[in-house]
Amino acid sequence: MDVHSPLLLPLYIELNCDLMHKSLDLARIDRIVRCSLRSQGVPLPAVEPVPESSVSTVEDRTPEDKQRWWKRGLKAISEGKLAVVLLAGGQEMKSHISSFSPISDREQGLAVLILRDASSIFGVISYVLVCFQSSLILRFMVFFSSDFCSGIGLPSGKSLFQLQAERILCIQKLAAQSTDGTPQIHWYIMTSPFTDEATRKFFESHRYFGLEPDQVTFFQQGTIPCVSADGRFIMETPYKVARAPDGNGGVYAALKSQRLLDDMAGRGVKYVDCYGVDNVLVRVADPTFLGYFIDKGVSAAAKVVRKAYPQEKVGVFVQRGRGGPLSVVEYSEMDAAMTTEINQGTGRLRYCWSNVCLHMFTLDFLNQVTNSLEKDSIYHLAEKKIPSIHGYTAGLKLEQFIFDVFTYSPSTALFEILREEEFAPVKNANGATYDTPDSARLMLLRLHSRWVVAAGGFLTHSVPLYMTGVEVSPLSSYAGENLEAICRGRTFHAPSEISF
Repeated sequence: MDVHSPLLLPLYIELNCDLMHKSLDLARIDRIVRCSLRSQGVPLPAVEPVPESSVSTVEDRTPEDKQRWWKRGLKAISEGKLAVVLLAGGQEMKSHISSFSPISDREQGLAVLILRDASSIFGVISYVLVCFQSSLILRFMVFFSSDFCSGIGLPSGKSLFQLQAERILCIQKLAAQSTDGTPQIHWYIMTSPFTDEATRKFFESHRYFGLEPDQVTFFQQGTIPCVSADGRFIMETPYKVARAPDGNGGVYAALKSQRLLDDMAGRGVKYVDCYGVDNVLVRVADPTFLGYFIDKGVSAAAKVVRKAYPQEKVGVFVQRGRGGPLSVVEYSEMDAAMTTEINQGTGRLRYCWSNVCLHMFTLDFLNQVTNSLEKDSIYHLAEKKIPSIHGYTAGLKLEQFIFDVFTYSPSTALFEILREEEFAPVKNANGATYDTPDSARLMLLRLHSRWVVAAGGFLTHSVPLYMTGVEVSPLSSYAGENLEAICRGRTFHAPSEISF
């Protein structure tokens, strides 16, 4: 290892050498920084729309297809072939806050920086000053306590974690009924150094929401130093480099380095369902999607939704060059002509398939791609204000994204879903114009109300129905099935939870 590398020399001079070697893998970091900076501006192959043969659209799907895929997926689950990976690291835990306005990025950065250095008198004094200046004490406690997992205001009061755990329980029950077995879906939950302790305690305090403790594995994503535009490391304290989570794509390196891919293989897992924490309607371990994935025989697959309108700020799937691999292009990388281009044959957008972080992979592919990602060492660069010993410093955070692996996949299939059935993200605090706890709650209540009416039930309400609805417990129904015996001929008052 050349510690006198031009990129590492400033750090070498500034840090104590022994401490530096213990806390940093300098050779790896140097490679990542060099490769990532060098990749900027490198032209990529021209993009083409995703071939129609790569997409299963809702309108082309027959009831027979859905039934076949459902049964095939349940069979694989009953045989223990599916594992589920939840991405709950980085700053994603913000999505669970509902009753309190979240602390700002500035306040959060100051608080984390100060509390890490709270052993010093300066740290304690600074902490007090920040608290008085911004009324941070209560909000900081709320942000980091288990209360921030209190949910989105559903009638049941359930958190997103509980909803997802109960969907796993429901699928296990359905798989057992279809095969007379006792399947168990192992749940791997990726946290970060900023969310790990609170997440573990939340699960422990709620007794894993009915799951067996040994079927839930927590693991932390990695962190990576923040750098200046010329590759110098930014110092958080005189003796500590500023670090940030390595993005939701850090899940691949974490699974590999912590031998969790080996753990999956030891459990007989063949397929891995991977999703983000902030989707209220996520169908965890969806048998239909799994059955489709197995039927196609591909290495990777993704659920997609059609863009709502041309300027919607979402990444979309494209094909890199004619006959090339599928990949995701971020909205910021698309020019105006590309976002509005119309397919003359259908009258729809040519680039329409939005990535919503609902993915399926074979375990064999994950083993291969983790090595490829590490070898290439190319990270996305995000310009941020980094808390440092010099105040807020303009710098770069290095991240990998969960969708980076699609470029490496020899075969990829897309599976269209409807937003109103499977995609209700919580990315902003209430008061924003979209993707808030309130908007996600209403989407769930409206969907479940449709389930109840379709099953022969009736609804009464004291406020306009477009503002409320009923909630069906995941323990009663996974996707609207098996509700007739509960609902037919009965009247339910909204808002309320239906649970039997």
